[in-house]
Amino acid sequence: MNIGQLARQAGVPIDTVRYYERQHLIPEPARSASGYRQYAHDDVTRLNFIRRAKTLGFTLEEIGELMAISSTSSNDMNEMKQKASRKLQVVEERLAELARMRDALRGLVDACPGHGPLATCPIMAALTTSDAATAGASARRPQA
Repeated sequence: MNIGQLARQAGVPIDTVRYYERQHLIPEPARSASGYRQYAHDDVTRLNFIRRAKTLGFTLEEIGELMAISSTSSNDMNEMKQKASRKLQVVEERLAELARMRDALRGLVDACPGHGPLATCPIMAALTTSDAATAGASARRPQA
């Protein structure tokens, strides 16, 4: 199949196919006598794998690692599970940080009456000073 057919079947733009080739996530395709790229059905499977892994938050580098695991002769899923577990941990850490951000913003929005002089706005005060409220929010943030 040609690049347009591959892109349609995988649900991605042609430029994405070319980009993934440059990133070595898709092997360089065979060429026809006239020089056109010729793709196999396995390339549709690879593109679907990449697309689905991206929706789970994996980076292209991590996707390459997952694809390398899936192409090894080992039939053990342990390494795949470890990679997915590490990604899950990162996602959970991000969710916790987003929850802290949400709670801090909610507190600021709830504290702001929405009228009156800007100089008395608790949101402005939190963004421009390092008072106890903002110090408390940063104290809850995990240290790197």
